[in-house]
Amino acid sequence: MSDPVLHLDRIEKAYNRGLPNEIHVLRGASLTVARGEIVALVAPSGAGKSTLLHIAGLLDTPDAGRVLIGGEDMTGKPDRQRTRLRRDGVGFVYQFHHLLPEFSALENLVLPQLANGAPRTEAEARGQELLDSVGIAKRASHRPAALSGGEQQRVAVCRALANRPRLLLADEPTGNLDPETSDQVFAALTALVRDTGLSAVIATHNLDLAARMDRQLRLDQGVLRAL
Repeated sequence: MSDPVLHLDRIEKAYNRGLPNEIHVLRGASLTVARGEIVALVAPSGAGKSTLLHIAGLLDTPDAGRVLIGGEDMTGKPDRQRTRLRRDGVGFVYQFHHLLPEFSALENLVLPQLANGAPRTEAEARGQELLDSVGIAKRASHRPAALSGGEQQRVAVCRALANRPRLLLADEPTGNLDPETSDQVFAALTALVRDTGLSAVIATHNLDLAARMDRQLRLDQGVLRAL
């Protein structure tokens, strides 16, 4: 059996450590995500789901516990190694698209690939393919300001997958959209994840969307529990 794509082992995280107002956000949270699995992470605002995703994506470090990606234990690894694995193996989607406003939709997908060493022609072909897969290939030359909210978020999803990561982490990726657009973007996101065979952890407060994923977990008082 192959190693899981992501394994979080008893993650602990507190803010204001050692102070009277110390806040324990994660209290031994554990999670294993298999290859090709889509996991829903459900929690109210302020419960710690963004912290958990940041730790899973090596953007933050836990106070205790281990983070393994593709079987590689990243605990205590130097920043250079963490940056390399994060760049090559993890894609991020946030509630707000964070696209570069001065570049077109296609250019927003090409730039991260160029930064990762891909030839321009290959990067442009990959970007066009991704935009086509989410139904907005004809909008490739448009800058973000000329795109609708749903289109902007589809570009953000494509950008997260441009470098072919093994793991996608999405933090309320449809939380800023109306219900109809949210459903369309979520369908495009999950279809793209399924087609590429990667694994995903998607944080959402929408129980209907969560029910369409392979497994649903709730972050409850710093611990992950099955819904």
